Amino acid sequence: MPQISSPTRADTVAQWAYQCDVLVVGAGVAGVCAALEAHRAGAKVLVVERASGGGGASATSEGIFYLGGGTEVQNACGYEDSAEEMYRFMRASTSTEDDDKLRFYCDNSVEHCRWLEAQGVPFERRAFEGKAVAVYTGEGLLYTGNEKAWPYNEQAQPAPRGHQARGSMEKHGGASAMEALLATMEQEQVPAIYDAGVIGLVIDDAGRVVGVQARQSGETIHIQARKGVILAAGSFNLNHEMVSEYLPLLAEHGEPLGIPSNDGAGILLGQSVGAATRHMEGAIATASIYPPEKLIKGIVVNKEGKRFVAEDVYHGKLSWMIQCQTDHTAYLILDGETFDYPQRVKHRFIDGWETIGEMEQALGVPAGSLQETLDRYNADAAEGVDNQFHKKVEWITPLDNAPWAAFDISTTSSTYRFIALGGLACNIDSQVLNEAGKPILGLYAAGANCEHFPTNGGEYASGMSLGPGSFFGRIAGQKAATT
Repeated sequence: MPQISSPTRADTVAQWAYQCDVLVVGAGVAGVCAALEAHRAGAKVLVVERASGGGGASATSEGIFYLGGGTEVQNACGYEDSAEEMYRFMRASTSTEDDDKLRFYCDNSVEHCRWLEAQGVPFERRAFEGKAVAVYTGEGLLYTGNEKAWPYNEQAQPAPRGHQARGSMEKHGGASAMEALLATMEQEQVPAIYDAGVIGLVIDDAGRVVGVQARQSGETIHIQARKGVILAAGSFNLNHEMVSEYLPLLAEHGEPLGIPSNDGAGILLGQSVGAATRHMEGAIATASIYPPEKLIKGIVVNKEGKRFVAEDVYHGKLSWMIQCQTDHTAYLILDGETFDYPQRVKHRFIDGWETIGEMEQALGVPAGSLQETLDRYNADAAEGVDNQFHKKVEWITPLDNAPWAAFDISTTSSTYRFIALGGLACNIDSQVLNEAGKPILGLYAAGANCEHFPTNGGEYASGMSLGPGSFFGRIAGQKAATT
Protein backbone atom coordinates (compact mmCIF):
# COMPACT_ATOMS: atom_id res chain seq x y z
CA MET A 1 0.00 0.00 0.00
CA PRO A 2 1.53 3.36 -1.00
CA GLN A 3 2.00 5.80 1.86
CA ILE A 4 -0.10 8.84 0.99
CA SER A 5 0.16 11.87 3.27
CA SER A 6 -2.70 14.02 4.45
CA PRO A 7 -3.04 17.24 2.42
CA THR A 8 -0.41 19.89 3.15
CA ARG A 9 -1.51 23.48 3.61
CA ALA A 10 0.14 25.75 1.05
CA ASP A 11 0.94 28.39 3.65
CA THR A 12 3.11 25.87 5.49
CA VAL A 13 5.32 25.10 2.45
CA ALA A 14 8.69 26.71 3.05
CA GLN A 15 9.98 26.29 -0.50
CA TRP A 16 8.67 25.12 -3.87
CA ALA A 17 11.23 22.88 -5.57
CA TYR A 18 9.44 23.41 -8.90
CA GLN A 19 6.66 25.70 -10.05
CA CYS A 20 4.27 25.14 -12.93
CA ASP A 21 0.72 25.86 -14.06
CA VAL A 22 -0.38 22.26 -14.62
CA LEU A 23 1.20 19.24 -12.96
CA VAL A 24 0.52 15.78 -14.38
CA VAL A 25 1.02 12.76 -12.12
CA GLY A 26 2.04 9.85 -14.35
CA ALA A 27 3.44 9.43 -17.86
CA GLY A 28 1.20 6.70 -19.25
CA VAL A 29 -1.22 7.29 -22.11
CA ALA A 30 -3.62 9.52 -20.14
CA GLY A 31 -0.84 11.56 -18.56
CA VAL A 32 1.08 12.19 -21.77
CA CYS A 33 -2.09 13.17 -23.66
CA ALA A 34 -2.99 15.53 -20.81
CA ALA A 35 0.48 17.07 -20.80
CA LEU A 36 0.47 17.68 -24.56
CA GLU A 37 -2.89 19.41 -24.54
CA ALA A 38 -2.13 21.56 -21.50
CA HIS A 39 1.18 22.58 -23.08
CA ARG A 40 -0.51 23.47 -26.37
CA ALA A 41 -3.07 25.54 -24.47
CA GLY A 42 -0.23 27.75 -23.24
CA ALA A 43 0.26 26.35 -19.74
CA LYS A 44 3.61 25.72 -18.13
CA VAL A 45 3.46 21.94 -17.61
CA LEU A 46 5.42 19.48 -15.51
CA VAL A 47 5.01 15.71 -15.67
CA VAL A 48 6.00 13.81 -12.52
CA GLU A 49 6.62 10.09 -13.06
CA ARG A 50 7.57 7.55 -10.43
CA ALA A 51 9.43 5.24 -12.82
CA SER A 52 12.71 5.98 -14.57
CA GLY A 53 10.94 6.61 -17.88
CA GLY A 54 7.52 7.15 -19.41
CA GLY A 55 5.05 4.65 -20.81
CA GLY A 56 3.38 3.19 -17.75
CA ALA A 57 1.18 0.12 -18.03
CA SER A 58 -0.05 1.48 -21.38
CA ALA A 59 3.31 0.53 -22.92
CA THR A 60 2.88 -3.10 -21.84
CA SER A 61 -0.66 -3.38 -23.26
CA GLU A 62 -1.81 -4.63 -26.66
CA GLY A 63 -2.29 -1.01 -27.72
CA ILE A 64 -6.01 -1.25 -28.54
CA PHE A 65 -8.07 1.97 -28.52
CA TYR A 66 -11.86 1.70 -28.72
CA LEU A 67 -12.73 4.27 -31.39
CA GLY A 68 -15.55 4.56 -33.89
CA GLY A 69 -18.12 6.74 -35.53
CA GLY A 70 -16.57 6.45 -38.99
CA THR A 71 -12.84 6.85 -38.41
CA GLU A 72 -10.53 7.04 -41.38
CA VAL A 73 -9.28 3.57 -40.47
CA GLN A 74 -12.82 2.17 -40.52
CA ASN A 75 -13.58 3.89 -43.83
CA ALA A 76 -10.39 2.63 -45.45
CA CYS A 77 -11.24 -0.92 -44.39
CA GLY A 78 -14.75 -0.68 -45.87
CA TYR A 79 -16.78 -0.46 -42.65
CA GLU A 80 -19.60 1.99 -42.09
CA ASP A 81 -20.07 3.44 -38.63
CA SER A 82 -21.49 6.55 -37.03
CA ALA A 83 -21.25 8.28 -33.67
CA GLU A 84 -24.88 7.37 -33.06
CA GLU A 85 -24.33 3.64 -33.69
CA MET A 86 -21.23 3.68 -31.50
CA TYR A 87 -23.21 5.40 -28.74
CA ARG A 88 -26.13 2.98 -29.10
CA PHE A 89 -23.81 0.01 -28.68
CA MET A 90 -21.93 1.46 -25.71
CA ARG A 91 -25.18 2.62 -24.12
CA ALA A 92 -26.72 -0.85 -24.50
CA SER A 93 -23.65 -2.74 -23.33
CA THR A 94 -22.55 -0.61 -20.35
CA SER A 95 -24.33 0.58 -17.22
CA THR A 96 -22.39 3.82 -16.73
CA GLU A 97 -24.42 6.61 -15.13
CA ASP A 98 -22.50 9.23 -17.15
CA ASP A 99 -24.66 9.33 -20.25
CA ASP A 100 -23.58 12.83 -21.34
CA LYS A 101 -19.95 11.85 -20.92
CA LEU A 102 -20.48 8.66 -22.93
CA ARG A 103 -22.14 10.53 -25.78
CA PHE A 104 -19.41 13.18 -25.69
CA TYR A 105 -16.79 10.46 -26.15
CA CYS A 106 -18.65 8.85 -29.06
CA ASP A 107 -19.33 12.17 -30.77
CA ASN A 108 -15.64 13.07 -30.65
CA SER A 109 -14.18 9.65 -31.41
CA VAL A 110 -13.37 10.35 -35.07
CA GLU A 111 -11.51 13.52 -34.13
CA HIS A 112 -9.67 11.72 -31.35
CA CYS A 113 -8.51 8.96 -33.70
CA ARG A 114 -7.23 11.65 -36.05
CA TRP A 115 -5.43 13.35 -33.16
CA LEU A 116 -3.73 10.12 -32.05
CA GLU A 117 -2.46 9.48 -35.57
CA ALA A 118 -1.19 13.05 -35.76
CA GLN A 119 0.97 12.29 -32.72
CA GLY A 120 2.40 9.28 -34.56
CA VAL A 121 0.30 6.44 -33.14
CA PRO A 122 0.35 3.89 -36.00
CA PHE A 123 -3.01 2.40 -37.07
CA GLU A 124 -2.69 0.35 -40.25
CA ARG A 125 -5.52 0.48 -42.82
CA ARG A 126 -6.09 -3.28 -42.68
CA ALA A 127 -8.78 -5.17 -40.79
CA PHE A 128 -8.57 -8.56 -39.10
CA GLU A 129 -11.68 -10.49 -40.08
CA GLY A 130 -11.49 -13.35 -37.58
CA LYS A 131 -12.05 -13.54 -33.83
CA ALA A 132 -8.99 -12.69 -31.75
CA VAL A 133 -8.01 -11.16 -28.44
CA ALA A 134 -5.34 -9.10 -30.22
CA VAL A 135 -3.38 -9.39 -33.47
CA TYR A 136 0.35 -9.46 -34.14
CA THR A 137 0.33 -9.42 -37.92
CA GLY A 138 -0.07 -5.69 -38.46
CA GLU A 139 -3.83 -5.26 -38.86
CA GLY A 140 -5.08 -2.01 -37.36
CA LEU A 141 -8.80 -2.76 -36.93
CA LEU A 142 -10.71 -5.63 -35.38
CA TYR A 143 -13.84 -6.51 -33.43
CA THR A 144 -12.90 -6.37 -29.76
CA GLY A 145 -16.22 -6.57 -27.94
CA ASN A 146 -19.78 -7.87 -28.12
CA GLU A 147 -20.79 -5.83 -31.16
CA LYS A 148 -21.83 -8.92 -33.14
CA ALA A 149 -23.24 -10.83 -30.15
CA TRP A 150 -26.92 -10.96 -29.23
CA PRO A 151 -28.72 -8.82 -28.10
CA TYR A 152 -26.36 -5.96 -28.96
CA ASN A 153 -26.36 -6.81 -32.67
CA GLU A 154 -30.08 -6.00 -32.65
CA GLN A 155 -29.64 -2.76 -30.70
CA ALA A 156 -26.87 -1.20 -32.79
CA GLN A 157 -25.30 -1.83 -36.17
CA PRO A 158 -22.15 -3.89 -35.54
CA ALA A 159 -18.84 -2.39 -36.57
CA PRO A 160 -15.23 -3.15 -35.60
CA ARG A 161 -13.96 -0.41 -33.28
CA GLY A 162 -10.81 -1.90 -31.84
CA HIS A 163 -8.03 0.27 -33.30
CA GLN A 164 -4.79 -1.54 -32.51
CA ALA A 165 -1.49 0.28 -32.81
CA ARG A 166 0.92 -1.59 -35.03
CA GLY A 167 2.76 -4.26 -33.09
CA SER A 168 4.18 -7.75 -33.12
CA MET A 169 4.85 -10.60 -30.71
CA GLU A 170 8.19 -8.98 -29.91
CA LYS A 171 6.85 -5.44 -29.55
CA HIS A 172 3.19 -5.04 -28.69
CA GLY A 173 1.06 -2.18 -29.94
CA GLY A 174 1.06 -0.44 -26.57
CA ALA A 175 4.80 0.07 -26.82
CA SER A 176 4.45 1.51 -30.34
CA ALA A 177 1.72 3.91 -29.23
CA MET A 178 3.62 5.15 -26.19
CA GLU A 179 6.88 5.53 -28.09
CA ALA A 180 5.08 7.85 -30.50
CA LEU A 181 3.35 9.89 -27.78
CA LEU A 182 6.48 10.22 -25.67
CA ALA A 183 8.50 11.25 -28.73
CA THR A 184 5.95 13.98 -29.44
CA MET A 185 6.14 15.17 -25.83
CA GLU A 186 9.92 15.33 -26.09
CA GLN A 187 9.81 17.15 -29.43
CA GLU A 188 7.54 19.78 -27.92
CA GLN A 189 9.87 20.05 -24.93
CA VAL A 190 7.26 19.31 -22.29
CA PRO A 191 9.25 19.02 -19.04
CA ALA A 192 9.16 15.81 -17.01
CA ILE A 193 10.95 14.57 -13.92
CA TYR A 194 11.39 10.85 -13.32
CA ASP A 195 12.08 8.68 -10.28
CA ALA A 196 9.80 11.04 -8.38
CA GLY A 197 6.77 9.70 -6.56
CA VAL A 198 3.88 11.97 -5.56
CA ILE A 199 2.92 11.17 -1.96
CA GLY A 200 0.48 13.95 -1.14
CA LEU A 201 -1.49 16.96 -2.36
CA VAL A 202 -1.12 20.60 -1.35
CA ILE A 203 -4.25 22.71 -0.81
CA ASP A 204 -4.91 26.37 -0.14
CA ASP A 205 -7.19 27.90 2.50
CA ALA A 206 -10.26 27.31 0.33
CA GLY A 207 -9.41 23.61 -0.21
CA ARG A 208 -8.28 24.08 -3.80
CA VAL A 209 -5.49 21.75 -4.92
CA VAL A 210 -2.46 23.93 -5.71
CA GLY A 211 0.43 21.48 -5.75
CA VAL A 212 1.88 18.17 -4.63
CA GLN A 213 4.30 16.69 -2.16
CA ALA A 214 6.75 14.23 -3.70
CA ARG A 215 9.74 12.07 -2.91
CA GLN A 216 12.77 12.48 -5.15
CA SER A 217 16.29 11.17 -4.50
CA GLY A 218 15.37 10.34 -0.92
CA GLU A 219 14.11 13.84 -0.18
CA THR A 220 10.62 15.26 0.28
CA ILE A 221 9.91 18.18 -2.04
CA HIS A 222 6.91 20.36 -2.86
CA ILE A 223 5.84 21.38 -6.35
CA GLN A 224 3.45 24.21 -7.00
CA ALA A 225 0.70 23.84 -9.62
CA ARG A 226 -1.00 27.19 -10.06
CA LYS A 227 -3.86 26.01 -12.27
CA GLY A 228 -4.32 22.36 -11.38
CA VAL A 229 -3.07 18.84 -10.75
CA ILE A 230 -4.03 15.96 -13.07
CA LEU A 231 -3.98 12.46 -11.59
CA ALA A 232 -3.06 9.88 -14.24
CA ALA A 233 -1.29 7.36 -12.03
CA GLY A 234 -2.84 4.11 -13.22
CA SER A 235 -5.03 1.45 -11.64
CA PHE A 236 -4.89 -0.35 -8.29
CA ASN A 237 -4.32 -3.84 -9.76
CA LEU A 238 -1.02 -4.35 -7.94
CA ASN A 239 -2.26 -3.09 -4.58
CA HIS A 240 -3.04 -6.36 -2.81
CA GLU A 241 -4.88 -4.70 0.07
CA MET A 242 -7.21 -2.80 -2.24
CA VAL A 243 -7.74 -5.79 -4.53
CA SER A 244 -8.52 -7.97 -1.51
CA GLU A 245 -11.06 -5.42 -0.31
CA TYR A 246 -12.83 -4.74 -3.59
CA LEU A 247 -12.10 -7.82 -5.74
CA PRO A 248 -11.70 -10.70 -3.26
CA LEU A 249 -12.32 -13.51 -5.77
CA LEU A 250 -9.64 -12.23 -8.12
CA ALA A 251 -7.31 -11.44 -5.23
CA GLU A 252 -7.35 -15.13 -4.37
CA HIS A 253 -7.48 -16.69 -7.81
CA GLY A 254 -6.57 -14.07 -10.42
CA GLU A 255 -3.37 -12.53 -11.70
CA PRO A 256 -3.21 -8.73 -12.01
CA LEU A 257 -2.18 -7.09 -15.25
CA GLY A 258 -0.01 -4.03 -14.98
CA ILE A 259 3.25 -2.77 -13.53
CA PRO A 260 4.36 -2.35 -9.90
CA SER A 261 3.35 1.32 -9.79
CA ASN A 262 -0.28 0.34 -10.47
CA ASP A 263 -0.82 0.48 -6.73
CA GLY A 264 -3.79 2.82 -6.47
CA ALA A 265 -1.75 5.91 -5.57
CA GLY A 266 -3.85 8.16 -7.80
CA ILE A 267 -7.07 6.97 -6.19
CA LEU A 268 -5.65 7.36 -2.69
CA LEU A 269 -4.38 10.86 -3.50
CA GLY A 270 -7.86 11.84 -4.63
CA GLN A 271 -9.47 10.32 -1.55
CA SER A 272 -7.10 12.26 0.67
CA VAL A 273 -8.97 15.45 -0.32
CA GLY A 274 -12.46 13.93 -0.27
CA ALA A 275 -12.81 12.44 -3.75
CA ALA A 276 -15.57 9.94 -4.42
CA THR A 277 -14.97 6.59 -6.10
CA ARG A 278 -17.29 4.49 -8.22
CA HIS A 279 -17.55 0.84 -9.19
CA MET A 280 -14.52 -0.26 -7.22
CA GLU A 281 -15.86 -3.82 -7.30
CA GLY A 282 -15.66 -3.91 -11.11
CA ALA A 283 -12.93 -5.66 -13.10
CA ILE A 284 -12.31 -7.17 -16.50
CA ALA A 285 -10.79 -10.63 -16.11
CA THR A 286 -9.89 -12.81 -19.03
CA ALA A 287 -8.71 -16.32 -19.82
CA SER A 288 -9.93 -16.60 -23.40
CA ILE A 289 -10.86 -19.96 -24.85
CA TYR A 290 -9.81 -18.72 -28.30
CA PRO A 291 -7.65 -18.90 -30.33
CA PRO A 292 -8.18 -21.29 -32.04
CA GLU A 293 -11.57 -20.06 -33.20
CA LYS A 294 -13.00 -23.56 -33.57
CA LEU A 295 -13.30 -23.84 -29.79
CA ILE A 296 -16.13 -21.30 -29.94
CA LYS A 297 -18.14 -24.08 -31.60
CA GLY A 298 -18.13 -25.98 -28.31
CA ILE A 299 -20.48 -25.22 -25.44
CA VAL A 300 -19.76 -23.86 -21.96
CA VAL A 301 -21.72 -25.33 -19.05
CA ASN A 302 -21.80 -24.74 -15.30
CA LYS A 303 -21.69 -27.32 -12.50
CA GLU A 304 -25.41 -27.92 -13.02
CA GLY A 305 -24.59 -29.09 -16.56
CA LYS A 306 -26.44 -26.14 -18.11
CA ARG A 307 -25.38 -23.54 -20.66
CA PHE A 308 -25.54 -19.96 -19.41
CA VAL A 309 -24.07 -17.83 -22.21
CA ALA A 310 -23.46 -17.75 -25.96
CA GLU A 311 -19.93 -18.99 -26.48
CA ASP A 312 -19.18 -16.35 -29.14
CA VAL A 313 -19.37 -13.44 -26.71
CA TYR A 314 -16.33 -11.29 -25.95
CA HIS A 315 -13.88 -13.22 -23.79
CA GLY A 316 -14.26 -10.73 -20.94
CA LYS A 317 -18.02 -11.29 -20.83
CA LEU A 318 -17.56 -15.05 -20.79
CA SER A 319 -15.13 -14.69 -17.90
CA TRP A 320 -17.54 -12.46 -15.98
CA MET A 321 -20.44 -14.85 -16.57
CA ILE A 322 -18.32 -17.71 -15.21
CA GLN A 323 -17.66 -15.68 -12.06
CA CYS A 324 -21.44 -15.42 -11.61
CA GLN A 325 -22.00 -19.20 -11.67
CA THR A 326 -22.21 -21.49 -8.64
CA ASP A 327 -18.72 -21.85 -7.19
CA HIS A 328 -17.45 -19.85 -10.21
CA THR A 329 -17.27 -23.16 -12.06
CA ALA A 330 -17.52 -23.81 -15.81
CA TYR A 331 -16.46 -26.41 -18.36
CA LEU A 332 -15.82 -26.13 -22.08
CA ILE A 333 -17.38 -29.16 -23.78
CA LEU A 334 -16.12 -30.31 -27.18
CA ASP A 335 -16.62 -33.31 -29.44
CA GLY A 336 -14.30 -35.14 -31.78
CA GLU A 337 -14.83 -32.59 -34.56
CA THR A 338 -14.39 -29.43 -32.53
CA PHE A 339 -11.61 -30.53 -30.19
CA ASP A 340 -8.40 -28.56 -29.96
CA TYR A 341 -6.25 -27.02 -27.22
CA PRO A 342 -6.63 -23.37 -26.18
CA GLN A 343 -3.55 -21.47 -27.29
CA ARG A 344 -3.65 -18.25 -25.27
CA VAL A 345 -4.38 -19.69 -21.82
CA LYS A 346 -3.50 -23.10 -20.44
CA HIS A 347 -6.92 -24.28 -19.29
CA ARG A 348 -6.77 -27.68 -17.59
CA PHE A 349 -7.72 -30.56 -19.87
CA ILE A 350 -9.84 -32.93 -17.80
CA ASP A 351 -10.31 -36.00 -20.00
CA GLY A 352 -12.11 -37.54 -22.95
CA TRP A 353 -15.09 -39.91 -22.82
CA GLU A 354 -16.94 -42.22 -25.18
CA THR A 355 -20.34 -41.47 -23.65
CA ILE A 356 -22.11 -38.42 -22.24
CA GLY A 357 -22.98 -40.39 -19.11
CA GLU A 358 -19.31 -41.01 -18.37
CA MET A 359 -18.58 -37.31 -18.85
CA GLU A 360 -21.40 -36.33 -16.48
CA GLN A 361 -20.06 -38.65 -13.80
CA ALA A 362 -16.48 -37.41 -14.18
CA LEU A 363 -17.48 -33.73 -14.04
CA GLY A 364 -19.82 -34.25 -11.11
CA VAL A 365 -22.80 -32.62 -12.82
CA PRO A 366 -26.31 -33.99 -12.14
CA ALA A 367 -27.08 -37.21 -13.99
CA GLY A 368 -28.85 -36.51 -17.26
CA SER A 369 -28.24 -32.76 -17.14
CA LEU A 370 -25.48 -32.60 -19.73
CA GLN A 371 -27.31 -35.05 -21.97
CA GLU A 372 -30.36 -32.81 -21.86
CA THR A 373 -28.25 -29.72 -22.59
CA LEU A 374 -26.53 -31.38 -25.55
CA ASP A 375 -29.80 -32.77 -26.93
CA ARG A 376 -31.34 -29.30 -26.92
CA TYR A 377 -28.24 -27.67 -28.41
CA ASN A 378 -27.77 -30.31 -31.09
CA ALA A 379 -31.41 -30.11 -32.16
CA ASP A 380 -31.03 -26.37 -32.65
CA ALA A 381 -27.63 -26.74 -34.29
CA ALA A 382 -29.07 -29.14 -36.87
CA GLU A 383 -31.29 -26.23 -37.93
CA GLY A 384 -28.39 -23.74 -37.81
CA VAL A 385 -29.81 -21.79 -34.86
CA ASP A 386 -29.29 -21.30 -31.14
CA ASN A 387 -32.72 -20.54 -29.72
CA GLN A 388 -31.43 -20.41 -26.16
CA PHE A 389 -28.57 -17.87 -26.36
CA HIS A 390 -28.47 -16.84 -30.04
CA LYS A 391 -24.89 -17.78 -30.85
CA LYS A 392 -24.16 -16.72 -34.43
CA VAL A 393 -24.56 -19.35 -37.11
CA GLU A 394 -20.87 -19.51 -38.08
CA TRP A 395 -20.09 -20.88 -34.62
CA ILE A 396 -22.91 -23.43 -34.49
CA THR A 397 -22.41 -27.12 -35.22
CA PRO A 398 -23.90 -30.26 -33.62
CA LEU A 399 -21.65 -31.78 -30.96
CA ASP A 400 -22.51 -35.40 -31.68
CA ASN A 401 -19.22 -36.96 -32.72
CA ALA A 402 -17.68 -39.09 -29.98
CA PRO A 403 -15.42 -38.91 -28.09
CA TRP A 404 -16.36 -35.86 -26.03
CA ALA A 405 -13.86 -33.87 -24.02
CA ALA A 406 -13.86 -31.11 -21.39
CA PHE A 407 -11.58 -28.33 -20.23
CA ASP A 408 -11.95 -26.79 -16.78
CA ILE A 409 -12.28 -23.04 -17.36
CA SER A 410 -13.43 -22.15 -13.84
CA THR A 411 -12.35 -18.89 -12.23
CA THR A 412 -10.76 -20.89 -9.43
CA SER A 413 -8.68 -23.21 -11.63
CA SER A 414 -7.56 -21.23 -14.68
CA THR A 415 -5.34 -18.15 -14.61
CA TYR A 416 -7.63 -15.18 -15.10
CA ARG A 417 -5.65 -11.99 -15.65
CA PHE A 418 -7.48 -8.83 -14.67
CA ILE A 419 -7.55 -5.06 -14.60
CA ALA A 420 -9.70 -3.04 -12.21
CA LEU A 421 -12.43 -0.84 -13.67
CA GLY A 422 -13.27 1.28 -10.64
CA GLY A 423 -11.69 4.55 -9.62
CA LEU A 424 -12.18 8.25 -9.04
CA ALA A 425 -15.50 9.79 -10.01
CA CYS A 426 -14.98 12.48 -12.67
CA ASN A 427 -17.29 14.72 -14.68
CA ILE A 428 -17.31 15.47 -18.40
CA ASP A 429 -14.50 18.02 -17.89
CA SER A 430 -12.32 15.42 -16.12
CA GLN A 431 -12.73 17.24 -12.81
CA VAL A 432 -12.57 14.93 -9.79
CA LEU A 433 -15.83 14.91 -7.83
CA ASN A 434 -16.41 14.74 -4.09
CA GLU A 435 -19.03 12.59 -2.37
CA ALA A 436 -21.64 15.31 -2.98
CA GLY A 437 -20.93 15.21 -6.71
CA LYS A 438 -19.22 18.59 -6.74
CA PRO A 439 -15.85 19.27 -8.40
CA ILE A 440 -12.79 19.44 -6.18
CA LEU A 441 -11.22 22.67 -7.36
CA GLY A 442 -7.83 22.30 -8.99
CA LEU A 443 -8.00 18.50 -9.24
CA TYR A 444 -8.47 16.57 -12.47
CA ALA A 445 -8.00 12.91 -13.37
CA ALA A 446 -7.95 10.58 -16.36
CA GLY A 447 -7.01 7.02 -17.24
CA ALA A 448 -7.09 3.91 -15.14
CA ASN A 449 -7.23 5.70 -11.78
CA CYS A 450 -10.73 6.82 -12.83
CA GLU A 451 -13.96 4.89 -13.19
CA HIS A 452 -14.42 3.30 -16.63
CA PHE A 453 -17.55 3.34 -18.77
CA PRO A 454 -17.93 -0.46 -18.35
CA THR A 455 -18.56 -1.30 -14.70
CA ASN A 456 -17.70 -5.02 -14.96
CA GLY A 457 -16.12 -7.48 -17.34
CA GLY A 458 -19.46 -8.33 -18.91
CA GLU A 459 -19.67 -4.79 -20.26
CA TYR A 460 -16.08 -4.35 -21.41
CA ALA A 461 -14.56 -4.32 -24.89
CA SER A 462 -10.82 -4.23 -25.47
CA GLY A 463 -9.78 -0.62 -25.95
CA MET A 464 -12.26 0.87 -23.47
CA SER A 465 -9.34 1.74 -21.21
CA LEU A 466 -6.81 3.28 -23.62
CA GLY A 467 -9.49 4.94 -25.77
CA PRO A 468 -11.39 6.94 -23.12
CA GLY A 469 -8.23 7.24 -20.99
CA SER A 470 -6.34 9.06 -23.74
CA PHE A 471 -9.36 11.15 -24.73
CA PHE A 472 -10.24 12.35 -21.24
CA GLY A 473 -6.54 12.88 -20.58
CA ARG A 474 -6.71 15.45 -23.38
CA ILE A 475 -9.83 17.00 -21.85
CA ALA A 476 -8.14 17.19 -18.45
CA GLY A 477 -5.14 18.95 -19.96
CA GLN A 478 -7.29 21.43 -21.86
CA LYS A 479 -9.54 22.26 -18.92
CA ALA A 480 -6.77 22.49 -16.33
CA ALA A 481 -4.84 24.88 -18.54
CA THR A 482 -7.76 27.17 -19.34
CA THR A 483 -10.07 27.10 -16.30
